[in-house]
Amino acid sequence: MHSSSDNYILTLNCGSSSLKFSLYHHNTLRMEVMGTAKRIGDLTSRLLIVNHKKELIETKDLVSLNFNAVVKVVIEWLKNNQTIYSIIAIGFRLVMGGPNRYKPEIITEDVLRDLHDYIYLAPNHLPNELSTIQAFKEAFPQIRRIACYDTAFHHSMPFFSKYYPLPLMYRNQGLIRYGFHGLSYESIMKKLSFRKLDASDKKIIITHLGNGASMVAIKNKDIIDTSMGISPLGGLVMGSRSGDLDPGAILFLLKQGHLSVNSLDNLLSKESGLKALSGISDMQELIKEADKNSLAEEALTIFCYHVKKFIGAYATAIGGLDLLVFTGGIGENSTLIRERICSDLDFMGIMLDKHKNAGHQEIISSENSKVMVCALRTDEELIIAEHTYALIDKKDTI
Repeated sequence: MHSSSDNYILTLNCGSSSLKFSLYHHNTLRMEVMGTAKRIGDLTSRLLIVNHKKELIETKDLVSLNFNAVVKVVIEWLKNNQTIYSIIAIGFRLVMGGPNRYKPEIITEDVLRDLHDYIYLAPNHLPNELSTIQAFKEAFPQIRRIACYDTAFHHSMPFFSKYYPLPLMYRNQGLIRYGFHGLSYESIMKKLSFRKLDASDKKIIITHLGNGASMVAIKNKDIIDTSMGISPLGGLVMGSRSGDLDPGAILFLLKQGHLSVNSLDNLLSKESGLKALSGISDMQELIKEADKNSLAEEALTIFCYHVKKFIGAYATAIGGLDLLVFTGGIGENSTLIRERICSDLDFMGIMLDKHKNAGHQEIISSENSKVMVCALRTDEELIIAEHTYALIDKKDTI
């Protein structure tokens, strides 16, 4: 039997076209290994595995492999290295668990049945997540599996931001605003407390900007509103997702475009957003093209405009603003996007320090800014590991 010093918690974070796994030392919750596969199904897809120093350990070619095949590649690597990394529990990020499942919990057959029943609420995410759980259950049948829901952070939202103005019968079927990126927001709030930025009496807006993008408004630690609703399709313009649309636009697509429900789902999920506006869904590529491609520049302008509009709306909703946080792959890394979003917001007390912003410092606002502006790295995987650790039996680690 392994001692607790040899034991690791495995976390799995499934996206619609990505997969990330991490191994955390049980005693310290220090990340030892992280593997990332992006653009699954693409000719350029690879699995990159690094250690805690971010040094590359291994690279695996994933050319044209589908999601389930990539999961098998990850499982094979973990099994080949299980004498080094003895896994005692697996934490899964799940996009949602329906209206009643939101707290981290041990995955049982009852849980899985419920999740399958709610696939219709998240058809672009739950199928991959559930197939991954099943694959790991078959590969590691004796290891405890924990579900960590992305909707938990938003569960306490007030009724006026949670409910749609639709007949009650639909609310009873689960048609409510759930909110997403909750594990990311939980990570940021924890980082703020570590940095002694007390959030208990603060008005905070956090923008998670990546290929998927959302925003949350927080007042005195209470979640007031968030940009995504029943699905990760809503809110901000995203890489290939539309964000908010007039319901009339959807009716137009159904009536005039003669789209089926599945075709409409595919259009809004995979063929909209920045991709539809410019032909480019990747923000780094979009920025490179903007100087010479008017459609790319338009897409950047639309993206930043929508984020800016939500900042203004949420500052109004929470009665002001003390702290604005950028996170996610774009929010953490793009000097240009942060600058464009914050431009002309000095009337709200938002003023960036160009040098701090260009230097990717954590606090990027100027000394004269009434609102503190931060760029912080989110760590969803660590939050998953912490929730998993809290739920596993101590006797399993002895």
